[in-house]
Amino acid sequence: MKKLVLAVFVMAVAFGFGANNASAQMKSGNPMVGGAAMFRNKDIVDNAVNSKDHTTLVAAVKAAGLVDTLKSKGPFTVFAPTNAAFDALPAGTVDTLLKPENKAMLTKILTYHVVAGNMDSKAIMKAIKKGNGKAMLKTVSGGTLTASMDGDTLVLTDEKGGMSRVTIANVRQSNGVIHVVDTVLMPS
Repeated sequence: MKKLVLAVFVMAVAFGFGANNASAQMKSGNPMVGGAAMFRNKDIVDNAVNSKDHTTLVAAVKAAGLVDTLKSKGPFTVFAPTNAAFDALPAGTVDTLLKPENKAMLTKILTYHVVAGNMDSKAIMKAIKKGNGKAMLKTVSGGTLTASMDGDTLVLTDEKGGMSRVTIANVRQSNGVIHVVDTVLMPS
């Protein structure tokens, strides 16, 4: 837990926030993500729209028509790719996915980043331990993510073998939890 708190603090400082502001946010239980405090009493969408690191994800959620779903009671566990994760996709991929005729494909990719329930890192690590080093997470899209550990880092492997690291864990929301990831996960 101390490592997680330290990681959140380091991320907040790295994003240019003073130690006093970052410390105050951590004490209040509202970690900083993309330059904005994430409030436990707000839902996933209401928090995500304030993160400068998740503007592409928010645009994709809107284009897929998933706003009402992610504002609902849940709970949901969301593995939220950053803008940099979307930027790492082949050129033109995001623009293509955001077209209305590709809504079904976009929806499948986005819901592949969502697991029903409220799985904080402790619950995921417990499942990994129980699974002898791997936990199979059933996504809302019907696919499977494989969770494992690389040292102290939680790693997700998608059905195509792509790997994503959790960079900020346990961002609690009123309807679930977000884990910020550094790569867009792809279903088969």
